[in-house]
Amino acid sequence: MYSLSLQSQIFLKVSYPNSRSLVAYKRIKKLGEQILRSVKFKRLRSIIKSVVSVVRPSGNVSVIAHPTVELVGCEPQQITIMSANLWHDWPRTRRLRDRLECFAELIKEEGVDILLLQELIRTDRFEADKWLSEKLGMAYIYARSNGNAQGIGFEEGLAIYSRFPIRDHRLAQLSDQNNPFSRRMALGTRIETTGKDFFVFSVHLGILNKQNEKQLSRLRNWVEKESGDTPAVIGGDFNTQERSKQIQSAKSEWHDSYRTLNPHDNGYSHELRWPWGTVLRRARLDYLFLRKGYFSWRVDEARHIEEQSCPLSDHKPVLIKTSFGPTGI
Repeated sequence: MYSLSLQSQIFLKVSYPNSRSLVAYKRIKKLGEQILRSVKFKRLRSIIKSVVSVVRPSGNVSVIAHPTVELVGCEPQQITIMSANLWHDWPRTRRLRDRLECFAELIKEEGVDILLLQELIRTDRFEADKWLSEKLGMAYIYARSNGNAQGIGFEEGLAIYSRFPIRDHRLAQLSDQNNPFSRRMALGTRIETTGKDFFVFSVHLGILNKQNEKQLSRLRNWVEKESGDTPAVIGGDFNTQERSKQIQSAKSEWHDSYRTLNPHDNGYSHELRWPWGTVLRRARLDYLFLRKGYFSWRVDEARHIEEQSCPLSDHKPVLIKTSFGPTGI
């Protein structure tokens, strides 16, 4: 029986794409400090402080290392993993509480053990990461990507939830710091199960193809460096279609779990509609990759979840059931 540890705030050293990645923040911060020393208008001072808070680099994370659920002492035979982009919908945040309630029920119904999230929202009044942890009784780690809840009343970030203890956390910025107001991040942690541990990484990449290609290349190098010979799950919103060369390249090293059992399905996970309701584009943007190490994975089930009665997001959650052992992928 694992007891709930208090939510703690820790600072993780962030891996950056190059040594110049903090220049923009330092310049803006220095300029802001200079203006604050000479300006007395409260409104302008408030705006400057908000801007500086938003460009502040990521690194502070919230962690609850142990779940509240009672775990059986034997090694789990099968693990259910889900990845979902929860669509923060800022500044409107339509039906936020209702969508989160539906999502929490979905997690319980599906018996999810490991949960990878993107666009998880925090405001100055509501922390969705903490709310979900209490609702689900799961250990978790959350890291801010963009915005700042204390500075502008809104932020969004990545999170990993687990029915098993978590430790050895790590964080990487995959985008260049040319635009400090929009970051693309990857969050990782080690999952402790009885007998076998593995890494889990939650990812949210950029939309523009050239940037996306660089970010995915950095992600692959970072995951390989951090994981070593330990198996890993890499999932999230990759924001690029399956036929892109960067996804095809990733699949040469990582196993595409959905395609294992659905080789001919179109597999779309994101739908873009015109204002009048007709479909503009459907694409597969969300993936759960498996990386083998000292043990192998077997994919027992893989599907995208349709939520007709309670639409959660503009992305479909991706779910797999996987087993591990001496043979497999």
